[in-house]
Amino acid sequence: MTLVEWAERVCAELELSEEIGKADVDRILDLAKDAAHSVARPAAPLTTYLLGIAVGRGADPADAAAELRRLALEQAPEPPSDAG
Repeated sequence: MTLVEWAERVCAELELSEEIGKADVDRILDLAKDAAHSVARPAAPLTTYLLGIAVGRGADPADAAAELRRLALEQAPEPPSDAG
């Protein structure tokens, strides 16, 4: 089963009328990756959940995901500078 197929099955189970495609899945996974790597691993599911709340309240999915990715990436620790 692909992730798109899984998402479609979940939407059907929850009686959601929204269609989800590969671009949607990729956007969510990219956000989860950035939150996990820049903030902390548990931030991934929490951040994607909060994205879902925002979208459910009318936020544009792409815009909200981009804003949350930006916010997560801002939390990434600075790489050590090469002193020398």
